[in-house]
Formats: sequence, structure tokens, C-alpha cells
Amino acid sequence: MQSLWNAIQRGYLRVIEPVADWFVRRNVHPNIITSFGTLCMVGSGVIFAMGHIRTAGWFLGLTALFDVLDGTVARRTGRTSKFGAFFDSTLDRVSDGALLGGLMVFYATSELHHSLPMLIITLLGLVGTFLTSYTRARAEGLGLDAHVGLLQRPERITLLSAPQAFFGLALNGWVLAFIVSLLSVTAWITAVQRMLYVYRTTAQGEQAK
Repeated sequence: MQSLWNAIQRGYLRVIEPVADWFVRRNVHPNIITSFGTLCMVGSGVIFAMGHIRTAGWFLGLTALFDVLDGTVARRTGRTSKFGAFFDSTLDRVSDGALLGGLMVFYATSELHHSLPMLIITLLGLVGTFLTSYTRARAEGLGLDAHVGLLQRPERITLLSAPQAFFGLALNGWVLAFIVSLLSVTAWITAVQRMLYVYRTTAQGEQAK
């Protein structure tokens, strides 16, 4: 499965290469791309909140390329920096909050699909998503690279875009409910995997002293 996902990522990078070339030729700063991409993500969250699930899925899928382009352009123009990495990571959390927050608003306000259980599940998914990011950041503060686990950010964005783009509220919203539940469960699994990784790594280091 991981090799399949890596192949998909390589194919996606080849597809967006002409777009990266366009930005490089026009000397667009990577932080501008990051900011614009975040605005698109927030826009997707608003569309989710309004109940236009299929439209939100397509919009998110089409604009998610900015989430990759900023790093690509930064490397190709020699503009990689510590602040750029910090800025990108910070706005990623804004994007995550907007997307899952939009789905929470949808489940809280929709007349046809109002669901307290799904509202709670989406909230848990939001907490789990932030926890996966925090555990990695905290591990890096300890000098460890905890880039492990079942659900990384590209997979999370894919889960929030592709199924919704093609299925929307099909089967009376059960497809969306399944995807959101899957995202919530895998986010928490990833957070636990990272905590276990840090525990094992630090325990081995302490035993070696």
C-alpha cells in the first residue's frame, strides 16, 4: 500500500511540475503560495459548512496542489528557510481546523444530516489531527524525527477531497460519515503510533547510557 501511495505521489508531482515552472519563472515567493493555498483550504471549509459537499471536495482537490507547490518552489528558487517551514506548518493547522470545522458546522446545522454522534466524531477527528501534528513537533524538539504513522497530511487531504468530490452526500450521507469516521480513527492511531515511537526511542537511548 505504501509503495502504491508513493507511486501516486510521484505521478502527482510530475503533473504539477509545469505549474511549479510557471511560479519559478515569475519569481513568486513560496510564502505567497502558502498563504493563497491556506485561503483556498479555508474556502473549502466554508463550502463544507454550507452543505455543498461535492463542490467542496472538488474545490479542495483542485487547490490542494498549492500545499505541495510552496515547498517545491522554495527548493527550486533557493528560498527554503526556517521561518518558511514554520509559516507553512502553522498555516497547515489553520487549514486543518477550517476543513474539519466546516464539517462540524455542517453536522450541527444541516436540517437533513444533523447528527450529534457525527458532530462528536468530527470533533474527535479535529483533536486527533492536531495531536498528530503536535506529537511530531514535540518529538522534533527532542531531536527525533517522528514522521511515522498510518495517516500523514497528504493522505488526510485526499480523504477529505476525493471521496466527497465523487460521492458527495450519496447513500443519504453515509459515505461522508464513513470517511470522516475513518479520518478520526486513523488520526488517533497515528498519534498513538508516534507516542509509542518516541517512547521506544527514548527508552533505548536511556538504557544505552
